[in-house]
Amino acid sequence: MRTGRGAVAVETLAISAKFMQYFDSWISFQQKTSFHRCQTLDFKNGYAFFRLPREGVGGDTLFANQLSQDELDDLCTKGATLTYGQVKRPAPSRFIPAFVAYDKKVLKFDAYFMEEVAISAEEHYRIRQVGLYYYLEDDSMCIIEPKVKNSGLLQGKLMRRHRVPKNEHGDYYHWKDLNLGIDLTIYGRTYRLVNCDSFTKAKEDFKVFLESQGIVVNPPEELVSDPYTEQRRTPVQKRIVPTGPDPFRQFLTYDTKVLRFYAIWDDTNCAFGDHHPCIIHYFLADDTVEVREVHKRNDGRDPFPVLMRRQRLPKIFVDKNKNFPSCVLEITDHEVQEWYSPKDFAIGKTVTLLGRTFLIYDCDKFTQDFYRSKYGITDFQPVDVNKKPLEKVPQVIPPYNGFGIPEDSLQNCLSLFPKPPRKDIIKMLENNLKVLRYQVALESPVPEDKNRRFILSYFLADDTISIYEPPVRNSGILGGKYLKRTKVTKPGSTPENPIYYEPSDFTIGSTIEVFGHRFIITDADEYVLNYLERNAESFPAATVQSIRDHFLPRKVVVETASSGFPKKDLDDLIVEVQKELQLQEPFNTREFHEAFHHFDKEGSGFLDKARFLTVCDRFNVPTSTILLKKLIDYCSCDEDKVNYRDFLRAFPTDLFPEAEGQCQQLNSQLT
Repeated sequence: MRTGRGAVAVETLAISAKFMQYFDSWISFQQKTSFHRCQTLDFKNGYAFFRLPREGVGGDTLFANQLSQDELDDLCTKGATLTYGQVKRPAPSRFIPAFVAYDKKVLKFDAYFMEEVAISAEEHYRIRQVGLYYYLEDDSMCIIEPKVKNSGLLQGKLMRRHRVPKNEHGDYYHWKDLNLGIDLTIYGRTYRLVNCDSFTKAKEDFKVFLESQGIVVNPPEELVSDPYTEQRRTPVQKRIVPTGPDPFRQFLTYDTKVLRFYAIWDDTNCAFGDHHPCIIHYFLADDTVEVREVHKRNDGRDPFPVLMRRQRLPKIFVDKNKNFPSCVLEITDHEVQEWYSPKDFAIGKTVTLLGRTFLIYDCDKFTQDFYRSKYGITDFQPVDVNKKPLEKVPQVIPPYNGFGIPEDSLQNCLSLFPKPPRKDIIKMLENNLKVLRYQVALESPVPEDKNRRFILSYFLADDTISIYEPPVRNSGILGGKYLKRTKVTKPGSTPENPIYYEPSDFTIGSTIEVFGHRFIITDADEYVLNYLERNAESFPAATVQSIRDHFLPRKVVVETASSGFPKKDLDDLIVEVQKELQLQEPFNTREFHEAFHHFDKEGSGFLDKARFLTVCDRFNVPTSTILLKKLIDYCSCDEDKVNYRDFLRAFPTDLFPEAEGQCQQLNSQLT
């Protein structure tokens, strides 16, 4: 045990050794480039605990007897004491790492940088204010620019948080390099540090630490603002309004009050132009004009109601230079000498609005009251703008050219796309399938035409006529259709007023002229007499009487022939003959009928008894001679005539269909 001066000397040497060791470690700290920190927080059995670091910053060796700064300060100021025994020293203070001691401690500096603007005529450079943040725990930095609304710049975090390189030698910026009133170059951009927050400049411990390290905080500077932003913030000088009517007072007085004029826009000078009815609205609140077009149903125009939108309309322009363009985007007050006002609108006036000419012909009641009270106008007689009816030019119908019927040819003159003539549908439905048939003879000086007979058919549905000539064997004339179904005009009628043949014109013995050919009516069908008698009120009495007189002798003969035989006996006789025929061999009744019709040239239904018996003998009728004689006696009218139509009732054409089929097959084989 040493006492006195020896003990003091030993202690002094120990302190000196520790101081030198601390000094060497500080020197190495200033020169090293690695600053990794040792992990001191850990978990054990699910619990977090704190342990002493095993290595220093950057992997340096930690000495167990290393003194803290407070202990060194105490040793330097504490005097030697004479004690007996070993000196008792206080326990070393607890180790606190830097990232714990400086956690959430940030140095914030207010700075700005100048940015060049090369594409703007209003500014050549721009001052952008930023905040520079230095984190003491890991010596990292970040730069954030406050966002300004509608600035048009990408603002916010300009540089992310990281350690910023200082030079090309691998050095990084330290808090010792930061101070007020200095320029800091980071990645080619120079920032001017002008101020710092309260923690950075007012924290006493931090100031003492800076002073102990020989760092003096410079006085703060004023933050430079952007000149263009300041220019934008200056209030715009209001335009001096010349003395005149107050627009706000005008708005309050005449709000929702509109003058309404009824006008006509004459657009007939343009292609397909017309007179367009329009309504002109004059808004008294702001002296604006609106034009709306009035549409009618099926007028053929697009349904756009607004012809001119609501706007101020110029009346007189200021004289322009010759070089000034005549088409501009907007019309300002400097280019207009006078605008349209209510005094420019009146009934009967013509106003030109944006190149369109409008004739005002009427207005509503509110407009009349406004002009009466303000301008003293009392005459509001509306102008008549109704179109005068055009004089109808008579249509000249060209003469009939002879092609087709006149009604059909007339349609080519009435329309560009001709339509067929209209038909009487009611008449066609009532008289459908009703045909009046007449036998006619051709009136011709040619001897061969004297014996030609024709069947004239009159169709009641559409008053058309067709003529058919029955074919006659060995006559040298081809029969068939002589005239197709068409309307036939009477002789003497004009194409402009054609008169067609009617059923009243067909009487026995009358002459019908058909396209230059004359026909004489010699006979008629019994249906004609029945139809005329049923509709006697619709036909002349002479026509009905002519047909009656023609059929009267025939009826007398029939009544005379059938006076001795009741009709019931005749029907029984016919049934008996048909039963006997069915028991015999098949008999071709169709050729039997055609033979009687062939010999009846006049179509009267009667034949001479000698010729009648000849036909019967030729066909060898397979029936009993007694029944055949009874039937012939019944059908005989007198000693020379036989009614073959009543006789043929006993031989219907459908009695033997097998015979008809065999006959047709035979004819086809022969052919």
